[in-house]
Amino acid sequence: MTASRAVPHVVQVDGLLALVQEGDVRVVDVRWRLGDPAAGPAMYARGHIPGAVFADIDRDLAAPPGDGGRHPLPSREAFEALMGRLGIADATRVIAYDDQGGATAARLWFLLRYFGHETGAVLDGGIGAFTEAGYALETTVPAPTQGAFTATLHPERLALRDEVSAGLGREDRLLLDARASERYRGEVEPIDPRPGHIPGAVNAPFMENLRAGRLLAALALEARYRALGAGTKETVVYCGSGVTACHDLLALAIAGWPDAKLYPGSWSEWSRGADAPIAVGPT
Repeated sequence: MTASRAVPHVVQVDGLLALVQEGDVRVVDVRWRLGDPAAGPAMYARGHIPGAVFADIDRDLAAPPGDGGRHPLPSREAFEALMGRLGIADATRVIAYDDQGGATAARLWFLLRYFGHETGAVLDGGIGAFTEAGYALETTVPAPTQGAFTATLHPERLALRDEVSAGLGREDRLLLDARASERYRGEVEPIDPRPGHIPGAVNAPFMENLRAGRLLAALALEARYRALGAGTKETVVYCGSGVTACHDLLALAIAGWPDAKLYPGSWSEWSRGADAPIAVGPT
């Protein structure tokens, strides 16, 4: 891949259309609903951006649940096979979208970077922005030509459980929790074994990266994350299972901090550890 094939971290509808005109672009529908595995495929079947293929969070963009949490990262081999099946080659520019402000599309953006490709972006506003701009959806399912995609692991983009645990209490480490505030405080926990958050983590709900379903401007995101402590510390982000944390990583990259790390197991892994310390409340 050459630098000229890279795309911004986020594109608008007009930018998407311009890239499609240039060619060698694959649009990927990543709509998904927690607890309803049939929802994403059904929404895609009812209508999607023309030419878009579908990638499922549970089946395609994660390994089976296990010791690594509810959404472990897919293996290099599995991701290579997925990209090839979707018609994505090494130089293909990939635009991911959803209908939740990029909450799930950002997972594909992150995985592309983790596997060595800076060719991914998220469509700002997702499918809603596309239809609001007056463009029609289609139901035709494309049959892309097999892509030749090579994945190279970049473990420096991750902080695994032992690294997160070893970093507790370090002044030079910023740990961000992308979940909703009520889950962070431990007031509710709809899916994982124990409520609360990792001690020392700062709450950074991914929804606060958005206004009316669109990402905040770069300067606003920079101000938000600088107020949370970014900019002078190594930053690690987690959420429930490593999906919406990618939205915070996307926002941090837009704000100028592209080297923040993902804790992929996130709360779904941490909360299962009998010896894992847990905090509740606002801090």
